[in-house]
Amino acid sequence: MSENEKALKPEDLTRLFVERANAGDAAGLAALYDEEAVMAYPPGSTTVGREAIRRLWEKVLSNGPRFEPEEPLPTLVFGDIALTSTPPRDGSGARAQVVRRQADGSWLRIIDQPEFRPPTS
Repeated sequence: MSENEKALKPEDLTRLFVERANAGDAAGLAALYDEEAVMAYPPGSTTVGREAIRRLWEKVLSNGPRFEPEEPLPTLVFGDIALTSTPPRDGSGARAQVVRRQADGSWLRIIDQPEFRPPTS
C-alpha cells in the first residue's frame, strides 16, 4: 500500500481523493480503498478489489481529468463504519461511500458509489 497520508477521519477521504486524482496518482487513489472494496464504476458495472480499482483509475487518469473539491455532506458514523457523501458541483445527483476504520485508526473506502442520478419520470 502507498505511503501516502492516511485518512484520520472519514471526511479526509474526499480531500485526499481530489489531491491524488489531480496529481495523476492512481496507486495513491487505490490506497484509499480496502483490499476488497467495491466501486460502482464504470456506470452500469462494478470494479472489485484495490488492484482492479488502481487499474481503473490508471485508465481514467490517463485522460487528464481535473477534479474540483466538493463540500461533504454530514458524515454518519456507526462504530467503525461511516457513510460519507458529497453533492456534485453540477447538481447532477450525489456521490456516496461506505468507509471503515482500520486497526491503526485510519479510514478506507469499502463501498464507493461515485454517481447517483436523480430518477427520471
